[in-house]
Amino acid sequence: MKLYSSLSFSILFVLLVLCTYSCQNTSQPIITEPAEDIKAIENGLKKPMAFKGEEGTTFNILDRMKATNVAGVSIAVIQDGKMAWARGYGYANTETKDTIDAETVFQAGSISKPVAALAALKLVDEGKIDLDENVNTYLKGWKIPDNEFTTTEKVTLRRLLTHTAGLTVHGFPGYNHEESIPSVIEVLDGQGNTDSIRVDTEPGSIWRYSGGGYTIMQKLVEDVSGDDFAAYVQKEILTPLGMGRSTYVQPLPESFHTNASAAFDGQEGVMAEGLWNNYPEKAAAGLWTTPSDLVKYCVDIQRAIKGGESQVLSTKMIERMLSKDKNDWGLGPSLEHEKDSMTFGHGGKNRGFSNLMTAFVHKGEGAIVMTNTDSGTRLMREIMAGISAHYGWDWFDQKVVEKIEVQAEQLKEFEGKFVLVFGDEEYPLELEAKEDHIEVFDIPENQHHKFFPVAESEFIFPDRGSKIKFNKNEEGAVVSLDYHDGRSTYTFEKK
Repeated sequence: MKLYSSLSFSILFVLLVLCTYSCQNTSQPIITEPAEDIKAIENGLKKPMAFKGEEGTTFNILDRMKATNVAGVSIAVIQDGKMAWARGYGYANTETKDTIDAETVFQAGSISKPVAALAALKLVDEGKIDLDENVNTYLKGWKIPDNEFTTTEKVTLRRLLTHTAGLTVHGFPGYNHEESIPSVIEVLDGQGNTDSIRVDTEPGSIWRYSGGGYTIMQKLVEDVSGDDFAAYVQKEILTPLGMGRSTYVQPLPESFHTNASAAFDGQEGVMAEGLWNNYPEKAAAGLWTTPSDLVKYCVDIQRAIKGGESQVLSTKMIERMLSKDKNDWGLGPSLEHEKDSMTFGHGGKNRGFSNLMTAFVHKGEGAIVMTNTDSGTRLMREIMAGISAHYGWDWFDQKVVEKIEVQAEQLKEFEGKFVLVFGDEEYPLELEAKEDHIEVFDIPENQHHKFFPVAESEFIFPDRGSKIKFNKNEEGAVVSLDYHDGRSTYTFEKK
């Protein structure tokens, strides 16, 4: 079984400390940087969750990069409907000693999805695709195989974009520089390094994250537009938005290599051989970009919602894009909170890259953090919490909890193996009782996470702000656990 999960706990990698960070690059983008704001944020990182009595603790970004073994970070902040500042830290390549600046391009991972969604929505705007029509009507040379799940309900573009199409394949591992890259049809039929992308649940019945669905969307855009996906998005989306340091072309064109960051992955912290992986699943994971370019995506949406004009879509279409479907998902972006506090955004995880983009719908504010290291997942949340606290935003407020004392013997009942099932794919965990906590061993990623008790059957991982709640049967035996990552909940059954 193959599952390349973007669950927040499953993407931590422990890297070796990468030399000193005293040589950080703070190259100035072509804007006037608010030095005091930047300094406050650089020294104001906060963990998303703190135990009572520790809530006042803040951290320096370079110290946390060293502690979390992150090679490089790039940040951009939106204020008053425009980019307030952008800055890079650390290394893009530890062999050449190339450093990160605001123009360094990163793999966006799943942040590729909301940007790619604009391409499909543009075709809807132009009347070439109906959001609620069976996509097999438009697909050429390949169709979604019908089965017992598609007898009544069909796969539509709306369902592809909102992860409600009942499709398999959560995410993609990519291909190293020595591997041949399959075509999109080969990916869809399972002839690459993931299973075939098929309907295994009635479309529209549940929300289930599917990079596979976005790969079908990629094929749909190509078939309807008559153009290569990367070329179409470049012409119709990236260029109009002014995203000049962004591309969906795979492999990355030579012209981008000088300013491209390498990927850093694995427990040993070794820079990826070949520097990075390639992703033929362009719409799902293939975007190379910078935080500053992603600001342009966010600002275009914010401007349209406030009554201005988008460079790529009608205001009506953007309003539809930002309407919540199942699990508070829009037509591309994730949507959180309500009314004036509503945000849109997405996380992103490819081999060696961990990223986060969040912006307000009704306010001209937001932030993008991109890192070139698997273990950057923890750091990017601490940076976001610091940014949120500094500007008085309310989306990454630190949660303060009180740890309870539990004897190791009492924790024994929570030990064992648990598995999360995604269709034909499985994601296993192994739990072991320690002196004052439960150690969760993420088997696929070979990582250990410490969850501390805060209630009888509830445990938290304070560095991430994630929570586990154990479920028992009538006899009092543990039968499953619910993992909550701060946004979504996933149920693991005990084996």
